[in-house]
Amino acid sequence: MNDMLKITVNLTVICALAGVILAFVWAETDPVRVAEEARERELALKELMPSADMITPIKDVVIADKENVVYEATAGGKTIGYVVSSAGKGYSSYIKLLVAVDPDYKVTGLAVLGHAETPGLGDRIQEDWFKGQFAGKGVDNLVVVKQETDTDIQAISGATISSRAVTRGVKDAVIKLREVREGAAPPAPAAAK
Repeated sequence: MNDMLKITVNLTVICALAGVILAFVWAETDPVRVAEEARERELALKELMPSADMITPIKDVVIADKENVVYEATAGGKTIGYVVSSAGKGYSSYIKLLVAVDPDYKVTGLAVLGHAETPGLGDRIQEDWFKGQFAGKGVDNLVVVKQETDTDIQAISGATISSRAVTRGVKDAVIKLREVREGAAPPAPAAAK
């Protein structure tokens, strides 16, 4: 019984020490992570709206059960577009996005801010050819298809779930922007008979 008590005390002390060390490491590194994410977001905002004088947050929104923001981009005092932070549930993670949209609700650009998708497959969502497909698309054309297309979004071979997650995140961003600007949700689609 005495040996059992020693083992229990030793394990308790080791676990407590590990917990203190982990808490210290987290407290030291979390502010650095948050600052780096903010810097990356600012750079992506400027890249998505290069002609904007100012990009200011106008509304906090919820997309894919995550807190996001709608930004307004202005040049010379006039609105030239919007950027919506968004997310989509991918294969391995939530994919964090910034979606640039013009005042006519057409996508003008896309930045992938973070993900944990499968290397060599799902992480191809960051490739320019994939992100470039979204330019000029409206809500009706934000649909993933598995064959070559000029009107919709072509899925990445072997990474359809990641492709759908990004497309869903972009579509949700455009829909949420419309709700924010027009003050009401669009009508729900009619139920299939």
